[in-house]
Amino acid sequence: MPPCGRSRRLACGSALNRRFARLMMPACSWVVRRSQAIHAVFCRPGFDVLSNLEIMFFSTSADFFATVRYVCRWLALSALLGALAGSASALFLLALDWATGTRVAHPWLLWGLPAAGFATGWVYHRFGQSVARGNNLLIDEIHDPKALVPKRMAPLVLVATVVTHLFGGSAGREGTAVQMGGALADRVTHLFRLDREHRRVLLMGGIAAGFSSVFGTPLAGAVFGLEVLAIGRLRYDALLTCVASAIVADVVCRAWGVHHTAYAIPFVPAVSATGLAATVVAGVAFGVVGRLFAFATHALTAWFRRVVRHATLQPVLGGAIVAVAATVLNVPQYLGLGIPTIEAAFHGPLPAYDFAGKFAFTVVTLASGFKGGEVTPLFYIGATLGNALGQVLALPMPVLAGLGFVAVFAGAANTPIASTIMAIELFGADVGVYAIVACVVAYLFSGHAGIYRSQRVAVGKGAQVEAE
Repeated sequence: MPPCGRSRRLACGSALNRRFARLMMPACSWVVRRSQAIHAVFCRPGFDVLSNLEIMFFSTSADFFATVRYVCRWLALSALLGALAGSASALFLLALDWATGTRVAHPWLLWGLPAAGFATGWVYHRFGQSVARGNNLLIDEIHDPKALVPKRMAPLVLVATVVTHLFGGSAGREGTAVQMGGALADRVTHLFRLDREHRRVLLMGGIAAGFSSVFGTPLAGAVFGLEVLAIGRLRYDALLTCVASAIVADVVCRAWGVHHTAYAIPFVPAVSATGLAATVVAGVAFGVVGRLFAFATHALTAWFRRVVRHATLQPVLGGAIVAVAATVLNVPQYLGLGIPTIEAAFHGPLPAYDFAGKFAFTVVTLASGFKGGEVTPLFYIGATLGNALGQVLALPMPVLAGLGFVAVFAGAANTPIASTIMAIELFGADVGVYAIVACVVAYLFSGHAGIYRSQRVAVGKGAQVEAE
C-alpha cells in the first residue's frame, strides 16, 4: 500500500534535514575549533582580558590620532606652499602673456635678443651662479640636502624667462615655475624649521605645485613631483604633500584669472590591433626624438662653454644665431612658446619639418644660457611630429598629435606615468590606452640621459634590466 501524503512529506523533510546537516557540518566544526582557540587564549593563566583590550584600543587610537596630526600638519604646509606657488605661477604666466603679445606686435624686438642674452648672462654671472643650475639644483637638494635654495632663485628665473620670451628666444615655462615652487618651498622649510627629511618632502611638493599650476594639470603635477627624481622609482613619502600642493596651486592660479590653453581631440577610435601597432611605431619615434633632444642640449651646452669661455657672452652668440636664422628663414613660428602651432597640429596637416625647426631653435636658445623651460618646446616638437606621422600611420592626425605632445616629453624627462596622466587631463579618458602605450614605449627608447642631469637611475630600462 503506497504511503499517504503525510508520510511522504515527513520522509522528504527528513531527507532535507540530513542534507542540510551534511552541508553545515564543516562550518560548525570550524566554529567549534575557533571557539576553542579563543577560549585557550583568553582563559590561559595570567591573562587579563581587560588589560589586553585596553592596550589594543589605546594603541589603535594612538596610531589614529598620530595619523590625524600628520595629515593636518602636512595639509596645512601643502596648502600654504600651493597658495604661494600658484600665485607666483599666475604672476609669471600673466607676465609671459604680456611678453609674447608685445613681441608679436613688435617683431623688431628679435634683434635685441643678443643684448638680452648679454644682460641675462651678466646678471647670472654676477648674482646667480649659485642658482644657475635651476631644476638640477632642486633635484640634487632632494637627493642630498646641503643648504637652503637661495631666495634669489625665484625672482631671477622669473625675470630672465620673461626677457627670453620678450625678445624671441625659443623656450618654455615649466622650468621657471618649478624653480619658483622649489625656492618658495625652501622658504617655508626655513620658516617652520623643518628637518632634512621633511625638507625633502616639501621640496618635492614645490616641484609638483609649480608644474601643476603652470600647465593646469594637478594630477600630472603631483605625480611629476614624485617621478622626476629617479628613473624607475616613485617617492611615496611625499604623496600627500605633492597631491595637496598641486591641487591648491592649480586652484589658486586659476583664481587669479589665468586661463590655460585647451586642447581637444575630436575623435578617438576604439582600441584595436591596428591602432596599437601604429602607437608603438609612433612611440619609438617619440622616444628617439626625446633622446636626441636631451643629447643635443647637453652637447651644445658643452660646445658653447668650450668656444666662448666667458659665461656672459655665451647667450650673446646664441641670441645672434637665433635672430639671424629666424629672419633669414622667415620662421617666426619657431620663436617663443609656439602655442598657435601646437593648436594647429590638432586641426590639419603642417609641414613635416616643423618639429625639427623647433628642435633646433630651442636647443640653441637653452644651450647658450637663456632661461626658460624645456617642456613646452617638447610639447611643440611632439605635437608637430605626431602631426607628420598622422599622414602615414593608421591613426587620426589629432590623436597622434596628442600622443606626441605627451610622449616626447615622457621620453626626454623619463616621466611616463605623469605624462600619461597629463594626456588624460588634457585630452580626456578615451585617449588613455593609446597614451600609456606611447609614453611607455617612448620612455623605453629614450635612454637614461634625460633633460635633467641630476636625475638618478633607480631602476634601469629595457636591456639594462635584463643584463642585471
